[in-house]
Amino acid sequence: MKGTGLGLGLERRLLFRSGIWEIARPRTPLTEGHVLIRLSDPATPFESASASDWLFCHTVARHALSEVLGSTRCALMFAHRWHPLGAAIGEPVAESSTPTFHLFGRWDGERTTPGGQLGLPAHRRVAPGPLVELDIRMRGALRRAAQSSSTSGAPLELLPAPFPRVRSGVPVHPAGVRHTVLAPEPAVASIADLTPSAVLALGAAVERLPSGSGISGFSCVASEGGSAGLELHVLGRSAAEAANPLERLLSSSEVSLALL
Repeated sequence: MKGTGLGLGLERRLLFRSGIWEIARPRTPLTEGHVLIRLSDPATPFESASASDWLFCHTVARHALSEVLGSTRCALMFAHRWHPLGAAIGEPVAESSTPTFHLFGRWDGERTTPGGQLGLPAHRRVAPGPLVELDIRMRGALRRAAQSSSTSGAPLELLPAPFPRVRSGVPVHPAGVRHTVLAPEPAVASIADLTPSAVLALGAAVERLPSGSGISGFSCVASEGGSAGLELHVLGRSAAEAANPLERLLSSSEVSLALL
């Protein structure tokens, strides 16, 4: 069976449920390695327990993608107070208003890259498929990774910890007039090195970004492995924007290796 156009819509398939977050196959998967980390209850506040469980799900998802697909790295994208419009160039289409993070496992020899799909209008993207057998293997790998992480992972922050500092700046070659780069201090190499308090600090830094002058929300892309360590690129978005900043960001040296 050949892949189907993403405009047809598919059923979101639950792969793993943790205490607060869940890992699912999106309705509109862009690649075989495209999964969601999605809040089970949209009313759940983003606090220490939620941040800890998010990190747990991120770790579990990456281990499972490595086991099943041979993934050696991952890219992370999410939207904050923003829903992709029209062709949604540069970002996955919105599935719901529930807080959702798109995780893309990457491996040598993959047939389709996230960047290749995201560079196309939404109606021209072709879903990989069918993924039923692959997702059966993913469920097993997620269970094993969860058991391993529960017994050997780093301890959760049981008490509120002080928020670490977050560096905020404008890149040398910004993708738009509202392009901010956030990074924890001291620097870390990857999301796996973050603590729950660092996740909360980054979330708070995104919340503090000004949203005036027509900016209604933000598109966010995490970049790992560079000389500066983990960085979060945050792009101000507007329905009236003259140009889509994600088109420029996806071709930049900061994130092109992660997604293209």
